[in-house]
Amino acid sequence: MNAPDRYERFVVPEGVKKVSYERDTKIINAASFTVEREDHTVANILRMQLHSDPNVLFAGYKLPHPLQYKIIVRIHTTSQSSPMQAYNQAINDLDKELDHLKSAFEAEVGKHATIY
Repeated sequence: MNAPDRYERFVVPEGVKKVSYERDTKIINAASFTVEREDHTVANILRMQLHSDPNVLFAGYKLPHPLQYKIIVRIHTTSQSSPMQAYNQAINDLDKELDHLKSAFEAEVGKHATIY
């Protein structure tokens, strides 16, 4: 069969960076981030988090090809922020949200575990 091995979807090859950054030469305050071994799940969450930032004018992503396991996130910001700052802020905010979700979930499970 010609399908790639399943582990190739998740394991970043040696010598390849997880995230790479490329500034746009034509548009000021715009850049593309290539994130290796991710798909629509992470890309859409990141895009929506970027949209909540008032300094982000545009945030979108694409998957170049179904057999290439990477996403390209494009960010255009106002002059008050840079794409790198917006990206880092979105990642940090998502990390905090997920920590809160995890602790709330564990608290609820703890409540119901004592019942059974």
